[in-house]
Amino acid sequence: MRLPIALTAGLLIAGCSVDAKQETQAVAPSPLLERAELPEQAADPYYVSASEAVTSRMADGFQPKAKNVIIFVGDGMGISTITAGRIYAGQKRGTDGESFKLAMEKLPNAALSRTYSHDYQVADSASTATAMVSGVKTRSRVLGVRSGISVGNCASQEGQGTDSLFELAERKGLATGIVSTARITHATPAATYAESASRDWEDDTSFADGGDDTCKDIARQFIEWPEGDGFEVALGGGRRHFMTDETFDAEYDTKRGRRTDEKDLLAAWSAKSDDHTVIATGEEFAATDFDSDVRVLGLFEPSHMQFELDREADPGTEPALADLTKAAITRLSRDQDGYVLMIEGGRIDHAHHGGNAARALGDTDAFDMAVAMAVEMTDAADTLIIVTADHSHTMTMAGYPRRNNPILGKVAYETGDIAKGGDGKPYTTLGYANGSGACKPGSDCIREDLSDVDTTDINYKQQATVFMQSETHAGEDVAIFASGPGSELVRGVMDQNEIFHVMGYSSGLVAQAAE
Repeated sequence: MRLPIALTAGLLIAGCSVDAKQETQAVAPSPLLERAELPEQAADPYYVSASEAVTSRMADGFQPKAKNVIIFVGDGMGISTITAGRIYAGQKRGTDGESFKLAMEKLPNAALSRTYSHDYQVADSASTATAMVSGVKTRSRVLGVRSGISVGNCASQEGQGTDSLFELAERKGLATGIVSTARITHATPAATYAESASRDWEDDTSFADGGDDTCKDIARQFIEWPEGDGFEVALGGGRRHFMTDETFDAEYDTKRGRRTDEKDLLAAWSAKSDDHTVIATGEEFAATDFDSDVRVLGLFEPSHMQFELDREADPGTEPALADLTKAAITRLSRDQDGYVLMIEGGRIDHAHHGGNAARALGDTDAFDMAVAMAVEMTDAADTLIIVTADHSHTMTMAGYPRRNNPILGKVAYETGDIAKGGDGKPYTTLGYANGSGACKPGSDCIREDLSDVDTTDINYKQQATVFMQSETHAGEDVAIFASGPGSELVRGVMDQNEIFHVMGYSSGLVAQAAE
């Protein structure tokens, strides 16, 4: 049996004794301890093992000092994406790409994260997001529930719920927010508030019978989220899942919402209070005063937001991720009790799935600029920042390209000669293990000659080895970078669900437990 740990003279103890002399020398307890509680999933074996791993890294007398927590998730941002993204960002700015440093790489603490799920060696975004915000490994394709769930079976959710860090924060009066370039009902942001046996249940049309109060769709769970006073700010894409099928979109007069249950969830948000507002365009975003009590639901596209390189080509239509980050931190910082914020670069993943490295690196650069914005706006003395990824992708860097060779270009040696494969044709530095850039089944499968192809073009799809309509995730470890109070707990090789415990213990939102 696990019981809440006794807090003796401010010293958190994990299954060990402290003598009287030590107790008298202990420092005063942190006021953040007053908001600690054990979440619903505290007895889950994955939770327990992760808790023990994190507490074993704590120095004697560890105390929570993080008033605020920001977790950045670069969806699909594996190690190869960070490396290529670093070179891309440097070359874009006219400097040496290889020695360029991303904002995330300047954070003082780092570790590797093991991303497997309960049932898959190579996980999806739903299970990995659940691990990070709830502290448990679970089955791929489910959100906010434990591994006893049956995928796609609503009835199996009973008794398998979790308390996410965002739910714990709301109960203690903190402000909360989510920002994503994907739909806010998509896997990563949805893990902060939803419990669902399927990540695909984004609106009522996902169910044969439309769903009910027992099995609510994810958009409805967002609007009806019962924790505290709800999110102060949520910015991203996904309008269609909140609108009825009789409602035309605010920007696209040929598109409508998807809901058939006649629930106008955008109106439901606005009806919560005079402070609740919905915005849909870049102009409305620019006109919103985030340094006020406004509570903003900003949905800038019917589905996902634009890729960064496309947004740059049509400025003003949508805010950049760094702008969304600035707005969210401005709004949440008004809360004197602190805040918990997730910021996702959701479309890095989507570009990789399309075998399109240019857009993946463009979104990685935009994501890193958002990290830089957060570092600039916050104080490392009271704000824990964690930057990581949910999983990797199959993109590789290979072929001995010379220093300063364009990262999206063909491999060239130091002499300037273009490298050739065994078939006598050029190849690119970046490629994919699988994806739509490979020879299609039934074709003669002769690799395309890239001699006269501009591989730096925004629409170019890198060549791949195994043909698949959509490139897949990869299973190698991803990076974790961290700064601020408690970031010293980020080190070594960590299971992904340990990230929750680092955030929870550092902020005082999660109580430790002892045998």
